[in-house]
Formats: sequence, structure tokens, C-alpha cells
Amino acid sequence: MSASPRSQHPERAEAVLVAASAGGIGALTTLLGGLEASLPVPVLAAQHLRRSRESSIAAILSRATSLDVKLAEDGESLRAGTVYIAPPDHHLCVKNPKELSLSQAGPVNFARPAADPLFESAVRAFGPRIIACVLTGTDSDGALGVAEVKARGGTVIVQDPASAEFHGMPKAAVDTGFADYVLDLEDIAPTINRLLPVR
Repeated sequence: MSASPRSQHPERAEAVLVAASAGGIGALTTLLGGLEASLPVPVLAAQHLRRSRESSIAAILSRATSLDVKLAEDGESLRAGTVYIAPPDHHLCVKNPKELSLSQAGPVNFARPAADPLFESAVRAFGPRIIACVLTGTDSDGALGVAEVKARGGTVIVQDPASAEFHGMPKAAVDTGFADYVLDLEDIAPTINRLLPVR
């Protein structure tokens, strides 16, 4: 299923944001595995994560993609073609267009890391030049962030809730009315590749 795209300048995107919760490791594996090795922007992922998965998530996702995958570090510089995963107990945020920050502010939507702080901070840093994706998960994390992304003219891609392992997060994002694309999981990476031609 696909919504009519409304973004005016997706080719200007400077970052891809991804939010996921329950079922997210498998969904991220599929998404990252479909992205071009020459992806010209960084990928920032807020996956609700137990501390016990800290040492394994980067290794698991690295096996699916030729992109570099790592846990994000506070103050780290953003590099194209790198996937930055929010570490457990920290919100992943964008300090400015070239630098990440980590925060231990309170949980958002009962989660830390959470999608909304990532989306909202990226909007402040990049304005409309972002592609925000909401994948499988419970509750409504990401819905407020999606509204912020669209208010500034960014592009929103949501996994079709009907095909998601857990439909809470994608359904909440779709229900905002701000999704540019509502897609089966396998169709999300090809859409991102198309929106981000190699420069």
C-alpha cells in the first residue's frame, strides 16, 4: 500500500531516521540490507533496546548490510554511509547537522531510547532535509515526531501496519495523516534509494 508522496524536495535529504520497537531487529535487518552501499547520508536508528542486546545489535545488523553499523557515541561526527544505533538507556539526538548527542533524559512513551526525541532533534538540525521511517512496534512512539517532520517539510515513510509484526507504532504514525508513503517492509529500502540518488 502506498500513500501519495507530498514532500517537495526529497533529493535534499541529509539523513535517514528509523524508529522501531518490538520486532524491530528483524525489520531493521531487512531495511538496512536493501539500502545501497553508496548511500550518501547517515542512518540514525532508535530501536527500543534492552541493555542485554547492547553488545550484539551492531554485529547482528552488520551482517545484513555493507554499510558501517555502530552504537552511537556522544559528540560523534556524522558520516555518510554509516548506521548509528541508539545505545540502551540513551536517547539518540542530533546536536547539529554534523554531530550527534546522547541524552539520559526521562523515558518518552515509556522508552529510552525513543523515536520522538530523535525525530524532533533532527528537525531542528536539518529542517526539511530528512527522511523519517517508522517500523514495527508497540505503543505510539514516533507519532509526535512524524508530525514535527511533516510540519517542516520532511519525508515520512511508514511500514504498512497490516504487514508489521507489531502494528502499534506504524498505525499511530499513519493515523497522524502525515505519512508520505505507507509501504510493505521490503519496499521501504528501494524507496529510500530512489529518494537519495548518489551525488
